[in-house]
Amino acid sequence: MSDILAENLSGKSVMGSDGTELGLLYNITMDIKTGGLHDLIVEPDEDVPTQRIDFDIDDAGRFLVPVSRVQAVKDYIVVKR
Repeated sequence: MSDILAENLSGKSVMGSDGTELGLLYNITMDIKTGGLHDLIVEPDEDVPTQRIDFDIDDAGRFLVPVSRVQAVKDYIVVKR
């Protein structure tokens, strides 16, 4: 995957590989010591049934999508479901 600046990801739509629109990218978590990325924090769309999504959910109700599940970044961030 080519390098992408974080500023270009802010507010980008996140979609599951099955075509489900999950929501908008809110933030990305990382390990301060190694610089490795951990999770995409996704603000869910109102229409997404959160009980049918197989990602962890934070205290604010946002999805925690492991960076390892990112498949593509173009018009959408596509994540494996």
